[in-house]
Amino acid sequence: MASIGIIGAKAGVIKASGDGAATGRLLKRVDTDTDVCNRWAGQSALVNGTIYYYGGHSTTESGQMNDTWSNDFFTIDLTESWDISSPTIKGLPRPSGPPAVANGFLWHSYDSLYLYGGIVSDKPIAIPEPYTLWEYQIKPGNWIEHSNPKTSQGNNSQPGNQPVQQTGEGAGVSIPELGRGFYFAGHLDAYTTPGWSNQTPRIYLKSLLEYTYPGQSHDGVESLAGGKTAGSDGVWRNVTQGGIQDQNKFPSRADGVLVHVPGFGAQGILLSIAGGQEKSFSQMNVIDVYDIATSTWYKQSTSGPTPKIRVNPCAVAASAPDGSSTNIYMYGGQNLIPYGQQTQYDDMWVLTVPSFTWLEVDMEGQSVPPARVGASCSIWDGQMVVVGGYTGPDLSCETGFYVFSLKDLKWQNNFNALSGGNFQNQQSSQEKDPAGLSGSYGYEVPGAVQSVIGGNSLGGATITAPAQTVTEGPLATGKAITYTVTDSNGAISTQTGTSFSGGNNNNNGGGGPNIGAIVAGVVAGCFAVLAAYLGFCAWVYRRQLALYKNHVAMAQRAAAGAPHEKSSFLPSSTNGSSQPTGKGTSITDQSSGIGAASTRLTATNSNDVVPPLPAGGLPPAGGNSSVNSSNDDLLVGQEPSFVGVLLNPRRSLRVINRD
Repeated sequence: MASIGIIGAKAGVIKASGDGAATGRLLKRVDTDTDVCNRWAGQSALVNGTIYYYGGHSTTESGQMNDTWSNDFFTIDLTESWDISSPTIKGLPRPSGPPAVANGFLWHSYDSLYLYGGIVSDKPIAIPEPYTLWEYQIKPGNWIEHSNPKTSQGNNSQPGNQPVQQTGEGAGVSIPELGRGFYFAGHLDAYTTPGWSNQTPRIYLKSLLEYTYPGQSHDGVESLAGGKTAGSDGVWRNVTQGGIQDQNKFPSRADGVLVHVPGFGAQGILLSIAGGQEKSFSQMNVIDVYDIATSTWYKQSTSGPTPKIRVNPCAVAASAPDGSSTNIYMYGGQNLIPYGQQTQYDDMWVLTVPSFTWLEVDMEGQSVPPARVGASCSIWDGQMVVVGGYTGPDLSCETGFYVFSLKDLKWQNNFNALSGGNFQNQQSSQEKDPAGLSGSYGYEVPGAVQSVIGGNSLGGATITAPAQTVTEGPLATGKAITYTVTDSNGAISTQTGTSFSGGNNNNNGGGGPNIGAIVAGVVAGCFAVLAAYLGFCAWVYRRQLALYKNHVAMAQRAAAGAPHEKSSFLPSSTNGSSQPTGKGTSITDQSSGIGAASTRLTATNSNDVVPPLPAGGLPPAGGNSSVNSSNDDLLVGQEPSFVGVLLNPRRSLRVINRD
């Protein structure tokens, strides 16, 4: 097991001895100063209404270029409303163990944060240490060191027992309901890797590093096969052979974003957006899509106008109330071309899924924040909260907190905390499904998005597949998870539901199938079968009644002495056979089981040759024959009734089959 060190919320490093007893001396820690000039490229996580922000760059005066790396640690409260000029922030003690890094990622579960990756200072130059995973336990406020982490072998991965390396400027995402964090691509150089010469070129990556949180299961990792759960150090897997991942058309890259979209695959999909290398960049007319359950990458073309190439934007995903669309909002970033003349962006784009259509948000007439790169974006109560961002060398100090209404498509001067919502801040209709996206509470589909995918503010998207052809992967075989939503008028917008398949789930969300939808489907199916049966019986009754009247007429003519009268209701021979000599009438029942909408009836009529009457005009012997039953039914002198057909349709059917 990796060695573990503990850092108290108000103390320095406390190293744990082999038996777990804490030793060492306590050092008073200094709280983070929240009064700074600018911040950017930090690591952040949003847990239960609180943003935790660690490290990155910070300056104390305009134009500062050196000593910008920090291990600042503070929180932003989203359970209360605040103005962007005075957000509710709280400085936490600066830890002495975790390194001062930028452009890494802060994974999170529901009770811990996990610091991965990042780059160390280049002004002044710092030497990186061998990678150690630092965990922050939220409730007690302790930092725990998990040293010497190594990978495990699994689906589409490299061999196990390899040291986990620290990479920088990759794209990360946390999926706490699945119990995993992901870090895609990035690079290795002298500011991430011990012993790397600054004369050695930087290496860009295209691997996907996955971390399974302690106590969580994962059947894609060999060491967790059979339902085992990860120990206190978690489990690492480095996916390098997932589908097209090892092909040239899947380039290495850094400085992009990674977004999780529920549905389509058994555990959802990841979308890699933007990023690039020093001279080549990822176009956004094609998106790389990762199927989590199968550990496989695919490509999906987009439609609509395409955003300009960029690195280091930020992005959040919001779910329509009924789940029929997931809308990804991408903000800012910068263009590195030409070198030394970087251009920061202030635009906002929406990629709506599953349509995979881009649309640019109209900012005309709005008070738009200065263009920026390296900002942190979080979603809560249907609002995007932007923290920090590099705005170029010429901008003076700023508060660095901005809020964008995702449903109104407008920048606003305050964060509006909403009442209600569960600890994941899911849409009300999705609270019983752990797969429902966090932060979407209060979100509605904007009119501009509705004009592209159809539906209304609650969802009901009519475009339910990519606008550009998809031939394989989860987008070809899967679909969005949708939910029942009741609007303000009491009308139901959507009535389907899909359960979530993931790792161990220790939250109180409670997944499972939509029982109401299943019951409604069964009841509707039963009514459909009953309607089909009544229709069938009505058809049999009409046929039998017509045959009865025809028989009565023939009997009356026979009684009057009409010779050579022939009837298809009488036996064809004297051997008691019930089979007619012609094709007769065939009936095929093709009902499809529970919930079948109808029963298909096919009748094929033929011109049967009517056999002659047997000698003496009497029916054959054998009271158990079906022919005798048919003749008895017709000769008893009682007109058939609809109730009789309902109670014994088989007997009535034998009668008309003699036609």
